This record gives sequence, C-alpha cells and structure tokens, in this order.
Amino acid sequence: MVLAACAAIPGPTPLLQEIAPTGKLRVGIGVGAVSSAFWATRDTATGKPRGVTVDLGGALAERLGVALELVTYNNSGEVTAGGPRGDWDVAFMPVDAERAGMVDFGPAYYLFESTYLVPAGSAIRSIAEVDRAGVRVVGIENTTTARSAARSLKNTTVKTFRTVDEITERLRSGNADAVALGRESLDGLALKFPGSRVLPGNYQATGVAIAVPKGRAVSFACATAFIEGAKAGGLVRRALDAAGLKGAPVAPAVPLTGVSTC
Repeated sequence: MVLAACAAIPGPTPLLQEIAPTGKLRVGIGVGAVSSAFWATRDTATGKPRGVTVDLGGALAERLGVALELVTYNNSGEVTAGGPRGDWDVAFMPVDAERAGMVDFGPAYYLFESTYLVPAGSAIRSIAEVDRAGVRVVGIENTTTARSAARSLKNTTVKTFRTVDEITERLRSGNADAVALGRESLDGLALKFPGSRVLPGNYQATGVAIAVPKGRAVSFACATAFIEGAKAGGLVRRALDAAGLKGAPVAPAVPLTGVSTC
C-alpha cells in the first residue's frame, strides 16, 4: 500500500528528521469564519480548529507516530509565507504559480472554484456583470482567489482584507457589492446573509493541495503518498463530509511514481 511509506518507524529515521524535525508534525492551516476544503473554523465550545485540513494533518501525524501541532493563519497567503520561514512542516493551500515558487505542491485533494457572492437585492446576476465600473468587489489579501479576480476584472478592482471576518463586516454594513471567494466558502457565507446569491460559473478553478517547504524531497514523497492514499481510502471524503461539504468532489487520483520508498 502507498501509505506504508509513511508508517511510523521507531527512532529518528531520515523521514522523521526531515518531516518532523522538532519531534512534532507542524501543520500549517488557514482558520476563518466559514468552513471549506481549505478553511478550518474554530469550535465554538473549545476554540480549537476543526475541519478538513485538521483531519488530514492529524491523520498524517498519527501515521508518522508523532504529535500534531497546528500552526494557524488568517489567510492562505500567510500559510504560504510560513513555508520559506520554516514555520511548518506540511501545509494545505490552493495551488497557483506564485505559490509554486515558494513551496512544493503534492497532489490536490479537492478542486476549488472561485466565484462571487452578491447581497440580497443586488441586480448582479452573472460573473460578467460584476465587471462594471463602480462595483465594489472585496477579497482576501494575498490569495489566489483575489489575484485571479483582479486579473479577470477590467472595469473595476478588488479591495482586499486580511480576514473573512473583515469581508463579512463590509458586506453587513453595505460596503461591498460582491465577495470573491471559493464556492464552498461562499455557500457557507450565504447562510449568514438571507437573500444573498452565489453566482453560477467561476472565474478561476484550481486545486487545493498538500505542500511542503522547498528542498525536502523525502517529505514531499511522503506527503504525496499520504494524500493519494487518503483519497483512495476515503479519508478525504470523510473529512469533507464531516465539515459539512457533502457535495464537494474529491480530486481525481494522480499516478504515483517513485514515492513508495518514502
């Protein structure tokens, strides 16, 4: 089995020395107000993060036989920046070319669509209608969703904020006409704003994937084997379902080549 590559082995093996140099598996995750394949949320009772990335990170730590340490961030750009600094050992984030220059991506576990949410009473009915002068579009700073929205918009611009909470407040106060986020995040946000609409189609589609810092070949091989096994074995499906994302599709399998020696 591919997951045997990541089975726990007593002692400081080369794998554990590289993938968990502190003795714990430090997993970088985004924590926000709305659950998604990328975003974890905080449990209202305990304050601890929960969600898809927490479940995946915990399963990898258990397989390696080490403790899990969650390293939390307010947006995906901050998660990415933590890799070159050595703040985490494994992380999860949307894939884009800019990030690929900073971290090494393993396989995607989810295919992510970006679109817009418009508030109740909005005359905007399509993605094309967002691209009009005077339309106030908001997104999360330093994220692939905001960058892609900015590239696609010719007649207006995206104003970015650090957290989903700030975007939510802009929408609540009537200071935003369209919110640029991933579809499943917007589906959750729509529940908080009766009458709001998530626009059909997308302006960007990409994968959400496991990642490791640059130059960690052994960690990369293990992360790749783990996530493919997690897809094949149903772990990703169960994690999505537990986060309330029952309609969210698991990314297709990727052929494994040369990773079983991890």
